[in-house]
Amino acid sequence: MLTRRLLLSSIASLACLEAIAAALKPAQTGLRGTIDISGYGVRPGKTGDQSKALDRLFKEAAEKGLPVFLPAGDYHLSGVSLPDNLWLSGVPGQTRLIHAGGGSFISGEALTRITLSDLAFDGGGKSLGDDVQGLLNLRGVTDLKIENCTITGSARHGINAERCGGRITGNSISQAAFSGLYAVESERLAITANTVSDCGNGGILVHRWELGEDNTIVSGNRVFKIGAKDGGTGENGNGISVFRAGNVMIMDNHISDCAFSAIRANAATNVQISNNKCLRSGETAIYSEFGFQGAIVSGNLVDGAANGILIVNFDEGGRLATVSDNIIRNLHPDGPYIHDGAGFGFGIAAEADTVISGNVIENAPKWGLMLGWGPYMRGIVATGNLVRDAGGGCAVTVVEGAGTALIANNLFLDVKDGAVFGYRWNEKSTGDLLVGGSEAFAHLTLTGNRMA
Repeated sequence: MLTRRLLLSSIASLACLEAIAAALKPAQTGLRGTIDISGYGVRPGKTGDQSKALDRLFKEAAEKGLPVFLPAGDYHLSGVSLPDNLWLSGVPGQTRLIHAGGGSFISGEALTRITLSDLAFDGGGKSLGDDVQGLLNLRGVTDLKIENCTITGSARHGINAERCGGRITGNSISQAAFSGLYAVESERLAITANTVSDCGNGGILVHRWELGEDNTIVSGNRVFKIGAKDGGTGENGNGISVFRAGNVMIMDNHISDCAFSAIRANAATNVQISNNKCLRSGETAIYSEFGFQGAIVSGNLVDGAANGILIVNFDEGGRLATVSDNIIRNLHPDGPYIHDGAGFGFGIAAEADTVISGNVIENAPKWGLMLGWGPYMRGIVATGNLVRDAGGGCAVTVVEGAGTALIANNLFLDVKDGAVFGYRWNEKSTGDLLVGGSEAFAHLTLTGNRMA
């Protein structure tokens, strides 16, 4: 029997269900709580350039404090400047913003907050103009969030982020002519869980115009197939590159098939490079070089490179490091250019104020360890390392003016030429110092080492 109470209860339940359905169901005009895009002439799949309509939509939505949701489909645009406080989202993999040509694509400058999520940005390789550095060209954004987006086909960098903070996370960046992500003069930026691939000159670049604190975290990214189309001897072709930026952390990244280094830190003071997997690097897998002070290189796995880990350039002020608990294997003697120094084919090289401990080096065709270069050596401790299947165990400089080195408790297995030799630059100038003769060099202490 239908009673008044049952009727009222049924009506209330139906209204509640309709409200829930309205809240959950996407509409052509957007999601509940977002701005209604229908009055702006913006439509997915519309033929022609929608730049003016999108520009007006973005500005009015930001002024009203409303998010913008773009339904699935293609939107052709160029020269759009993002307003402050814009929150723009779409359907992952299906909302595609495509460069219409004629200069810049999407830019933003001197902004407090921008959020871009669940969008696909396609540059199609079209020119961006001489004054634009990236497909997404962002400068001076205090709180930048780019999340779960796809960025592809940039004629320059995929993302150019200058003087930005915030986070860039969970994105797929590919087929950029320059680098996938160029972050310069950052302020506590987090670059996490991105996939960067098939880029012409670099993967993830964290740079500064002058030496200074940067405080960027680069973590959990997958970087692969990075070229060096513009050549050089290391400025291009790196998976993760840090230049002049201090206090940067590079952790838990998977980096493979880079023309030069998996990780290259140049003049990067207080850099921490930990627990990364570095596969098939064309040159040195992990570099800390030139005018740095302070580097921790620990727990990394290097498989395939011309050199393993280099802590070098004491002549330029490079000093103060620990290299510990790394596995380095399957090195090769050939690099991507003619080397005018020590060459290629060694596991770990260090020059000043550095402890090398607990590492395993296997299959290094030249040397497992290389300590100092000419007179450039000071305060080297190499202890508790295993070198197996190498051309030689350890090369140490005996050039006049070289500082002290302690070589202790290392195990050398299947080293073809011997355990420890003194070198003058590239010239072998002693017999095996493990057998005898080390007392002739007051700057060297050898103890507890074994060859088998």
